[in-house]
Amino acid sequence: MNDPSLLSQSSQARFVMCRPQYFAVTYSINPWMDPEAWADSGPVLHATAVRQWAGLHRTLMANGAAIETIDPEPGLPDLVFTANAAVVLDRKALLARFFHPERQREQPVLMAAFRALQVRGFIDDVVEMPEGVALEGAGDCIWDRKRGHFWMGSGYRSEAAAVKVIERQFSVGCIPLALADPSFYHLDTAFCVLPHGDVLYFPGAFTPAAREIIHHHVPAAHRIALDRADAARFAANAVALGRTVVLSSCSVALRRTLDDRGYKVAKTPLHAFLRSGGSACCLTLRLDHRTRATKVADAPLPVRAAGH
Repeated sequence: MNDPSLLSQSSQARFVMCRPQYFAVTYSINPWMDPEAWADSGPVLHATAVRQWAGLHRTLMANGAAIETIDPEPGLPDLVFTANAAVVLDRKALLARFFHPERQREQPVLMAAFRALQVRGFIDDVVEMPEGVALEGAGDCIWDRKRGHFWMGSGYRSEAAAVKVIERQFSVGCIPLALADPSFYHLDTAFCVLPHGDVLYFPGAFTPAAREIIHHHVPAAHRIALDRADAARFAANAVALGRTVVLSSCSVALRRTLDDRGYKVAKTPLHAFLRSGGSACCLTLRLDHRTRATKVADAPLPVRAAGH
């Protein structure tokens, strides 16, 4: 039976994170990863990663989030990127099936971690992806509460066939977006859904057809297009907590755009994790997403620009 004290907190943003005790760049599965460069100053970079992870943890807590942790494991340096662990909606977790062998070793560890979360009352159901279908969790499958569907990136680490699995498991729509730039290998590296319908994205990460799909579903007034410089800072790899957007870094122009729309930017440097192709969103997995609309305490955000 679920703990009533947990259920009473259901409106609070709740995340899963994993401490970077064993984080390092020891292999290369995306263009950002350079094991030799990491090895040249590994202890310093690891100490920086530990400090920056703690800064993100503090920032999320200071903005009202609750955070659960899963235990790090030696030999699994990317376990810290919990966004890839699963897709979670309505207290059901669909566990990731990773594309690369280096990350496939995480799967039994994640199964045990989510079973433990289930015992503690944070998850009701834990299910696995079918054999032979890759889906790297919320890194490629992003819930859009305003529109009531998932957006799913495919082409590098997750397969388009996963769309049907998502729709069957969660009984909601899932819109596929084909990725076109290997530097933006997961959807969450180039696409972020903000409250009240705004979408922060880097157009260059997507095929022309995928951009058309985004434009069809997201009116121009709600699209915030990043330039390549902000995209390369992983500004889209952000965590939205109400009107607060938590990210590693962004340009003055992007900050002004977000300010104009009523958002508050909370910067917390995460440059050490960019060496592995990750940032704020990659380091977190939201547990409390729901399909049923809940009352939002803050008023709708003003829209002051017709498009970006």
